[in-house]
Amino acid sequence: MQVSIYKLEHQYADSINNFIDFYYGLRLSYFASDLLYDGLSPKQISEAVTKAMNVAKYSKLNLREHFKPVFSSMNNEVISDCKLSRLAYGLVLMNAETKLSVVGKWQLKVLERFLDGNYSH
Repeated sequence: MQVSIYKLEHQYADSINNFIDFYYGLRLSYFASDLLYDGLSPKQISEAVTKAMNVAKYSKLNLREHFKPVFSSMNNEVISDCKLSRLAYGLVLMNAETKLSVVGKWQLKVLERFLDGNYSH
C-alpha cells in the first residue's frame, strides 16, 4: 500500500505564478504612496495598508489579487510601496487616520453613495 501526502495549498509552477501575478497586476492601478500627496505620512499609510490587508485576509479575499508589494521611485529615492486594486485602495482609506480631511471626506462620500443620498445632516 502506498501512502500519499496531500497539501492543503496547491503549488503552481513558476510560469503559472508569473502569469497569475501579471494578470492580477493589470487591475492594480493605485499606489499606496499616492496617499502621500493627500497628506498622509509614510507611517500612516503603512498602518492603513496593514489594517486593510487584515480586513481582506479575514474576509477571505485573495490578497494577491488586491495587494502587491513593489518598489517605487520618489524624489530620486527608492521606496517600499504597494500596488492596490480599487477595492484595496478603498480599504486603505477606510482604515487610515480619520483626523485627515481627505480620509473623512472619502468615508462620507462612500456612505452617501451607500445610503443613496438618504441621510440627514
